[in-house]
Amino acid sequence: MKDGFIKVAAAGVSVTVADVKSNAAAIKARMEQADTMGLNLVVFPELCVTSYSCGDLFYSNTLQRAALAALEDLTAFSAGKYPVYVVGLPVRYRGKLYNCAAVLLDGQCLGIVPKTHLPNGGEFYEKRQFSSANELPSDAAVAVNGQPVPMGSDLVFAHEILDHYTFGVEICEDMWAPEPPCGRLCKNGAVIVANLSASDEVIGKADYRRTLISATTGRFACGYIYCAAGPEESTQDMVFSRHNLIAENGAILAENEPFGTREFTISEIDVDRLANERHMNTTIPADGDDCCVIEFSQPVQETQLTRYPPKNPFVPADADELSARAESILQIQSYGLAKRMRHAWAKTAVIGISGGLDSTLAILVAVRAMKLLDRPLTDVVAVTMPCFGTTARTKSNAVKLCELLGVTLREVDITKSVLQHFQDIGHGADVLDVTYENAQARERTQVLMDIANQTSGIVVGTGDLSELALGWATYNGDHMSMYGVNASVPKTLVRYIVRHEAQTADKPLADVLFDILDTPVSPELLPADKNGEMSQKTEDLVGPYELHDFFLYHMLRTGAGPGKIFRLCKYAYGGAYDDKTILHWLRTFVRRFFVQQFKRSCLPDGPKVGTVTLSPRGDWRMPSDASSRIWLDEIDALEQQ
Repeated sequence: MKDGFIKVAAAGVSVTVADVKSNAAAIKARMEQADTMGLNLVVFPELCVTSYSCGDLFYSNTLQRAALAALEDLTAFSAGKYPVYVVGLPVRYRGKLYNCAAVLLDGQCLGIVPKTHLPNGGEFYEKRQFSSANELPSDAAVAVNGQPVPMGSDLVFAHEILDHYTFGVEICEDMWAPEPPCGRLCKNGAVIVANLSASDEVIGKADYRRTLISATTGRFACGYIYCAAGPEESTQDMVFSRHNLIAENGAILAENEPFGTREFTISEIDVDRLANERHMNTTIPADGDDCCVIEFSQPVQETQLTRYPPKNPFVPADADELSARAESILQIQSYGLAKRMRHAWAKTAVIGISGGLDSTLAILVAVRAMKLLDRPLTDVVAVTMPCFGTTARTKSNAVKLCELLGVTLREVDITKSVLQHFQDIGHGADVLDVTYENAQARERTQVLMDIANQTSGIVVGTGDLSELALGWATYNGDHMSMYGVNASVPKTLVRYIVRHEAQTADKPLADVLFDILDTPVSPELLPADKNGEMSQKTEDLVGPYELHDFFLYHMLRTGAGPGKIFRLCKYAYGGAYDDKTILHWLRTFVRRFFVQQFKRSCLPDGPKVGTVTLSPRGDWRMPSDASSRIWLDEIDALEQQ
């Protein structure tokens, strides 16, 4: 529960059709197991107390009385146990029978939720035996162990301390309806939806379930626990498969494949992240006020995570998905640049080429843009500008890359210009400080701007999202361009996009691209060492980009604070970095992110390729003088622990 992680489960239970005592015993066994596992919220299948397949036996008073007795027994059995249990059973109210879910916690039945949408065709004829929740009066209540329990489809269950630990219940067919109850429940604050189901298994239905559940959670920014009846329920013409699913915000977190044998399908739903998603997405309404909120108490404890966050959250783990994403990003970038060039009547795209990853991606994008415009590739003007720190390796790769791509290459050695500038401002050429470095960056930008004027073109910026987050750019130097094609591409993803191009290129070009990929990231603003190798490596100075991209994603995309980011990072990297190292670079990230905001307040235009971006024109609006104190205080506390 700590950091918003609610450990949830769909419980598989073997039922015997119409044998209530046997089924109650099986449910108790699972309740006992769930308690020892420290689960927060456990969902059982639809009508599991009686079994779903009873047909007209549901008319029997004997079956109905046995179901109510089982509910009272299960409620009493939950006393002293930690989880919230959601159990399916038939409940009679004023002469009508309802297909219901009972919510049990620590000896109490908190509420009973009836099914709203009843199927009446194909294999299912529930309207024959059951009534819809729509027929209930608003004040409906049922006595359980002598206590009145609210009954309705409008119940939202809310933890009394944890703001975002809230859930609602719908039953099987409800999810398939055009206006599912979960929409109303989510509008009224439910962050998790529990679905008790008895969906039969036919060809193609499993894929449809996955699609429907993932789409539902993406649409309503919610978590979803789908618990389906198992094979033991099968009778006559229907076979059930125990296809259990847990999903969050469009992604399947855990699954018991059809006919799988898991006793529990378990994961953790991040309710804080979902609440942040709803906060950011203003199209998700929060104007509901027509549900009954039932508070419950459950001791807060730390949740052991079984869902491990990816080390590189911007980079898909699946190779095919990664290739498709790389291609999609290249298209967004190139079409964006083509539009800008067409609109600006630009004759050339001028790019500073360094032999590094960012400028390589920018020139690959520019080549694609020229092809889209049906223009000669020589209209891409690549400019290499060697100075004090330029190494033979990076310069050679820059030259080879341009030659193989067929673009125009110009070399402008800026050494004399920078030395003259040092003389003009009275700065010693042997003082290797920030002035020494930034003078080179600004001189390079001036050269690019002037060549753009000279050729009636525009300067294409090369800086990436990770550099913008850290402020790793010289203000009015490489910070500035007429269009920044990499502005929303994080460094970890830049690498994979260039690799994608290398894997599809002919051998000479591929060899150059792979060597660029193997070259350490560096601005090359300090003199090379005695062996001619680069002496300045960015990641030695600001930290590993994979960590910074991890911090960036979780801070901006999920709204996580330093404590939660630190915890997730330890899970993700599994000991690759010790606690001290993670906290050191997390402090660096937070400090630089706040201090360098002024640079992001005046960024050039650039194509948005993902949900995390720092454009000041709507994507990220932050005061340049905001204090980082409370974030750094949280890191201080973590270090002291």
